[in-house]
Amino acid sequence: MGTIPARLKDAGASLKILTESGIVQPYSPVVLGGMVKALKQWSTTARGGFKTIALRAPHRTAIIDERGAVTFAELQARTNALANGLRARGVKAGDGVAVMCRNHRGFIEASIAISKLGADVLYMNTAFAGPQLADVIAREQPRVVIHDEEFTGLLADADIAERVLGWTDEETPDSLEGIIASATAGGQTADLAPPSRKGRTIILTSGTTGTPKGAPRPQGGLPAAISLLSRMPLKSGWTCHVAAPLFHTWGFAHYQLSMMLGTTLVLTRKFDPEDALRLLHEQKCDSFAVIPVMLQRILALPEETRARYPLPHLKAVASSGSALPGDLPTQWMDAYGDNLYSIYGSTEVAWASIADPADLRAAPGCAGRLPHQTVVRILDADGRDVPAGESGRIFVGNSLQIEGYTGGGGKEMVDGLMSSGDLGRFDAAGRLYVEGRDDEMIVSGGENVFPKEVEDCIAALDSVLEVAAIGVDDPDFGQRLRAFVVCVPGTELSADDVKDAVKRNLARYKVPREIVFLGELPRNATGKVLKRELATHDSAADSAADSAADSDSESTE
Repeated sequence: MGTIPARLKDAGASLKILTESGIVQPYSPVVLGGMVKALKQWSTTARGGFKTIALRAPHRTAIIDERGAVTFAELQARTNALANGLRARGVKAGDGVAVMCRNHRGFIEASIAISKLGADVLYMNTAFAGPQLADVIAREQPRVVIHDEEFTGLLADADIAERVLGWTDEETPDSLEGIIASATAGGQTADLAPPSRKGRTIILTSGTTGTPKGAPRPQGGLPAAISLLSRMPLKSGWTCHVAAPLFHTWGFAHYQLSMMLGTTLVLTRKFDPEDALRLLHEQKCDSFAVIPVMLQRILALPEETRARYPLPHLKAVASSGSALPGDLPTQWMDAYGDNLYSIYGSTEVAWASIADPADLRAAPGCAGRLPHQTVVRILDADGRDVPAGESGRIFVGNSLQIEGYTGGGGKEMVDGLMSSGDLGRFDAAGRLYVEGRDDEMIVSGGENVFPKEVEDCIAALDSVLEVAAIGVDDPDFGQRLRAFVVCVPGTELSADDVKDAVKRNLARYKVPREIVFLGELPRNATGKVLKRELATHDSAADSAADSAADSDSESTE
């Protein structure tokens, strides 16, 4: 708990952060009284947070998507109607409701309505395959599955008690819009009675190293908001284009922030680099929530295309989900100003460090510094702290980490700190560096090699769009590196070019033995490279290890 002076100091720092962001500000006695009552009844979860925004800014736009705009007052009425409609379908406090929707109003409205019923919301990854989805649904057993119509086929083999369609081309009685319309026509838009329990929010791990696990997030968004806002200058009333998937920790974070900051969320179901620039320009967005591959796709557009969409209003580009590769940070800031923030964390520990523009200018490969009320320690295999500059396992302590997985088990804990599953180090300036997964480090000829260091070196080449490196078995050295390279369209690069670049910058034992040129890297919906797929890739079929390659890379969603 800490001493009383320490708690008072923390409370003062938290109040300063909330005031500077505009969350705490003067309100009329009537509005303030309504907000206090709403939070007392509904708590700081989605059901209470969005209620307070509807009280203090009812006519402010809450969501802009492909169907138009919704105000916070309309959002309150629509989610009341949807909650009544779901209750009529048997959903009650303690039940589970799965949501498999792309970024659109239905995702937000379903989440709020489920919270109002005290039910648990389970966010499904839109990039999962049918068998993965069936396994997750069998394990979690949701009462209702809300999914976009396009995913009907993927869910065909899942044992689902009841379905509700999220995004559909035409309104049907079993769609979100149909349920809202029916309940609204029946006059069911008033606030519901508070449920008997708080619902849980369950986010699935990415599944890059195995079967996805359910990770329940702590309830109440205030500690999470304070942590982020201590290192990022997000303000009340901003407009944010959330391109990162809402079902994942990073997209979900901006949904949570919106109920405190009153953010207008600009959403599209699929990411397109030029369309994203157009939206940022036309909606005069103040902030942009992304995963790194989206920034790569934008920077890969022709200069004349990017020049059509100036972004003078853009103040904060918030990137998370995977590391910023190579010199991507400086490339972005040279093009769009020093507005880039890189957030490091995981589904289990949320965010552990945040690199601001100054960090990314000084040390482009760093993960930044610790936000408010966060502890990070670098430990050796025996759980002892290692000196600054030395590598070890990253352990994180904050109020955001999960208690365990829904199916049982959890991450390793040391003194209340949770393993992030990564290896890293601190530099002399207190910046954290992440060197890769703790199960990715390879030993080649007795030397430790971190694939990420090699990836960053190769990514700095002008002709490289993206790169991934993995360890493979080697009869002489135990393991060796194999690098997979995607070239910028229209450019040529040979395997020797890549190897020479690594030789010039890193130790010789870190030079990949094989260079495989691909049209694109396999990624999940949050932009993480699926290295398990690369591990089974037939390098002999596609490798151009001794010849030039001309790659036609395709954009990803």
